[in-house]
Formats: sequence, structure tokens, C-alpha cells
Amino acid sequence: MRLLKLTIASLAGLIATAAPLFSQAGEHEATATEAAKPGLLTVDGGLMFWTLIVFAAIFTILAKYAFPLILGAVQAREAALTKALEEARADREAAAKLLAEHQAKIEAARGEAQKFIADGRATAETMKSTMLEETRKQQAELLERAKRDIESEKSAAIAELRREAVGLAISAAGKVIEKNLDDAQNRKLVEGFLAGLKQ
Repeated sequence: MRLLKLTIASLAGLIATAAPLFSQAGEHEATATEAAKPGLLTVDGGLMFWTLIVFAAIFTILAKYAFPLILGAVQAREAALTKALEEARADREAAAKLLAEHQAKIEAARGEAQKFIADGRATAETMKSTMLEETRKQQAELLERAKRDIESEKSAAIAELRREAVGLAISAAGKVIEKNLDDAQNRKLVEGFLAGLKQ
């Protein structure tokens, strides 16, 4: 800001000193224009002199005060951009490394999940086989128990039928011979007869 004020003050000073000369040159030109109209390529030494002096003064002021600041700002901006590019490159490399790590973790987790699934399936198959085997054993035991129960019931029924048959045979025999025999002896005799038939 200070440099800008100094530059503006220098330009104002130059214009103030050059203004009377330009007005004199303007008056001189007005009379000269009336006398002879200069061409487009006509060289006016006084105007060229003051133009070069003003240009040199402004260039010197700018070279001394403005150009170093502008150059410094450009270099600072270039350094900031270079630093930003380096940081961006480092961030990109860090992000690529982080992405690779995350992908490796995802693949490891996926493999572990597949292993858990396979282990779960194997465990389920083992449990299924074990349960089926236990069910078959229980069915076989139930069938055996049922067969035993049926055999015992059958034997009990046969024994009951024999008792009834013996009782009926004794009653029938007693009626036939009209004589009441001893029940224990008759029972023994009939049971022996039936046992002989069974063999």
C-alpha cells in the first residue's frame, strides 16, 4: 500500500513539472500546426525527450519499488503452489497406501468369513449326521422294545388262553364222565398234554 502511494506521488510530481512544458509545447504546436501540419511519421524532439524522461522515471520507480514486490509475490505464490503440489502428491500416496491396506483388510475379512461359513456348514453336517444316527438308534430301540412288549403280551395271552383252555377242557371232561375230578390233578394232566402237543 505504501509503495502504491509513493508511486502515485512520484507520478503526480512528474506530471506537475511536465505540465507547463506540455502547455508550452501545446501552444507552440498550435501555432506550428497552423503553419505546417506535421505528418504521421514526423518526429518531434521535445515531445520525445519528455516522453523518454517520464518513461525512465516511472520505470526506475517501478523497478526500485514495485517490481521486487511483484516478483517476490510471484515467487511466494510459486513456492506455495510447489508446496501444495508436494503435499497433494504426499496425500495421494498416503491415500493410495491407506486404500491398499483397507482392500487387504477387506480381502482378509472376506476370506475369514468364507472360512467361518465353511466351518459352520461342516459343523451343521456333523450335527445332522449325529442327530440322524441318534434318531435311528432310538427308533431301533423303540422297535426292539415294541417287539419285546408284543412278545410278552403274546406270551401272556397264550398263557391266558391255555389256562382258559385247560379250564374248559376240565369242565368238558367232567361233564363227559360226570364225575368231578380233583382240579389240581386234572390241571396238571391237561397242561402235560398241551405241552406234549406244543413239542
